[in-house]
Amino acid sequence: MKIHPTAVISPAAQLHESVTVGPYAVIEDGATIGADTEIGSHALISGRTTIGARNTIGPFTCIGTPPQDLKYKNEPTEVVIGDDNIIREYVSIHRGTAGDRKVTTIGNNNLLMAYVHVAHDCVLGDHIVLANGVTLGGHIHIDSKAIIGGIVAIHQFSRIGAYAYIGGMSGINKDIPPYVIVSGMRRQIRVLGINRVGLKRGGYDDETILQLGRAYKIIFRKPELLLEEALERALTETPDCEPVKTLVQFFRDSKRGVVRKGGDEE
Repeated sequence: MKIHPTAVISPAAQLHESVTVGPYAVIEDGATIGADTEIGSHALISGRTTIGARNTIGPFTCIGTPPQDLKYKNEPTEVVIGDDNIIREYVSIHRGTAGDRKVTTIGNNNLLMAYVHVAHDCVLGDHIVLANGVTLGGHIHIDSKAIIGGIVAIHQFSRIGAYAYIGGMSGINKDIPPYVIVSGMRRQIRVLGINRVGLKRGGYDDETILQLGRAYKIIFRKPELLLEEALERALTETPDCEPVKTLVQFFRDSKRGVVRKGGDEE
């Protein structure tokens, strides 16, 4: 174990023998850190925080600190982080609250760039990119392979679908559907098209992307259709396309409402 002599580590913390800890880092009671994880200088790992293997935790990060929720009364909540994540400098990740899941969860292979904030009870999947300054309110769910541009703020309880791409400096107050590109500030936000580049990188074939494009035109570019009419037509005109079924179900499961205002296809 490579621990800088200025680091402060609680005897009750559990660190794998291969963990590296930089200068002036603080690791408190209740922390568990897996193999080959690197903790940068001045980082704070607080509370009941579990961090998996091969993570890189940047300088001045704060992980597992109390939520910014006035209802929180120091209940025993936690943060759970998977494997192979890169969490850059000044990122803050707060633990959960008793009023929800009691845990903030981050999956595997994610990149959280500098100054990202992940509030209490958020759930992040795998292979997600959060660019500099992204701010997540509490209780947000982000599905795998989503990419969120810099200085984006997302309202609490929102959901971001898989392979969604959110342009920088957007303000999100509704759910963002999977597989699409969106940009804009709150009421001005628009769905601009299918995230073809992300889907190709994810291994989707041309026919599937074509079917999603057809569904996009029905759902997002035909405002004269009621939402349920558009969803049913999308299913009818793209039979046996599983991503279209996923897209339709995302709308039907939403509690906050889904951004539907469309723009021109890119």
